Amino acid sequence: MNQQSQPAAGGSGLAPNVASLLCYVCTLITGIVFLVIEKNNKDVRFHAWQAIILGVSSFVIQIGLTILAAVLGAIASFLGAIIGILSPIVWLAFFVVWIICMIKAYQGERYKIPFLGDLAEKQANS
Repeated sequence: MNQQSQPAAGGSGLAPNVASLLCYVCTLITGIVFLVIEKNNKDVRFHAWQAIILGVSSFVIQIGLTILAAVLGAIASFLGAIIGILSPIVWLAFFVVWIICMIKAYQGERYKIPFLGDLAEKQANS
């Protein structure tokens, strides 16, 4: 006997765990898409908001580190080099968090990223 999981009640027709996972694939784009499609599913909305906030945070921090490296590099080259070394480490940390969020979303968990998760939860519940 072939059993299939029940699709979500929202507009996507996907199971909530799959929709939650997909929110993180292209953080900003898929997050917005699922906010529009899944208006009633609080879990999917939470993951969509968290994905958007994670993507924007990552972008802003990486741009900030690049500007900081350029400015400090103009003052003293070793300072720019230190920031230049720090930037890939920060990117790797964001990558690891991104992967963890996708795994937890697929498992049906509401994993809250420190600082960002509370903001996502407030947005999802509003």
